Order: sequence, then structure tokens, then C-alpha cells
Amino acid sequence: MKQVNGYVQEPMATPQSELEQDGVVQQQEYHEQQMNSIATHAGEAQEFSLAIKPKGPPLFKLSALYKSRLKSCIFLHFLLFFVMLAKLSEDILDRMDIFILELEELFIPKPLPFEYLWTGSIVFAIIGLRGLARNRLSALNSYAAGTVVLGVCPLIGAAIWFYSDVAEYADKKQEAEVEKWQGIPVGLWWYGFVTVAVQVHFYSIYFAYKLIKIWRIKLKRV
Repeated sequence: MKQVNGYVQEPMATPQSELEQDGVVQQQEYHEQQMNSIATHAGEAQEFSLAIKPKGPPLFKLSALYKSRLKSCIFLHFLLFFVMLAKLSEDILDRMDIFILELEELFIPKPLPFEYLWTGSIVFAIIGLRGLARNRLSALNSYAAGTVVLGVCPLIGAAIWFYSDVAEYADKKQEAEVEKWQGIPVGLWWYGFVTVAVQVHFYSIYFAYKLIKIWRIKLKRV
């Protein structure tokens, strides 16, 4: 800058300085475009990653969940088995020529064939537990099929067998001429057992079916 007559005179802009300023502006605009482009690509990448993200929990979590629930159902199956075993104990001991006065005084009703059939379903419960412990698909298939045949079918037979007694008791109450134990018709005892056992078997088969589907998917991926 020059000082003329006490005033400071600024130098006039030259064409070269204007070109330099234009170059700086262009560089700034270029950098801004680059930053905008990077931000756009980052947003698209994030949207793409969200789009391909699998929905729902992973298979191993579902497998662990259904295994836990199936084990709970099998545990309930064992409890029902011991209830049935207590009911059959007098007949079993009689066949073994073992006499226990306390059991005889209970006057437990004589067992029917489907009671022994249902008791046999515990074998498939054991197979199911072994299959869960070793992740064996074949064992789980056997468990599901055996539960239907020896678990559900005998219960349906019991419901049909005692239907007339329950219907008569519902109609005539205490005047009904039906077999009773502890003052309650045997049919009602059985219907209570059937109600609980059918639910246990239903959920057992459902969870087993879910596990079979998951394990088959895993086998296809291997």
C-alpha cells in the first residue's frame, strides 16, 4: 500500500489476483462437492446395510428358546407319568404277587388298557431329552411321532370311553350310576388328567416341530 497526501492508497486488484481468488473459490466448491458425495454414499451404504439386515432373532437363539420350552414340557410329562404310575401301582404289585394293605384300602379303580399305553409314552420323552442334549434330528422326529401315537391317541380314547359317564353325571349329578373314587366319578378324574396332559403334549409337539424346522435349515446351510 502507498501513502499519498496523507491517505493510504490500496493497490488495485490485478487480473492475476482475481484468477487466484477464482481458483480458491473453485477449490472450496470442489471440496464441498466431494464432502457431499461422501455423505451421500455413506447414507446409501447405511440404508443398504439396514435393508439386508435379517429380520427376527438368529436361528441359534430360536433353537435355544424352543429347546428350553420343550424341556419344560417333557418335565411336566414326567410329572404326569408319576401320577399315572401311582394309579397303576396297585395293579402292578398285584401282578408281582406283592400285597400292601394301605394300597388295597384305597380301592383304586382297575386300570384300563389305554392307561398302560399312555405310560409307554415316557420312553419317547426320554428319547426326546437325549435328542435335545445331542441335537439329533432323528431322535426329535421319533419323539414327536411317539408322543402322538402313545401320548395323544390313548388320551383321546380315554375321553371317548368316559364320555357317557361324564355326560350322565352332568345330567343326574349324585343320582348317576357311574363308577366313583373318593366320591368323584372316575370319568371326571380322567377328564381332568386328559385336559392337562393334552395341553402338555400339544405344546411338546409344537416346540419339537419348530426345532425340527430350524435344525433342517441349519443342515442345509452346512
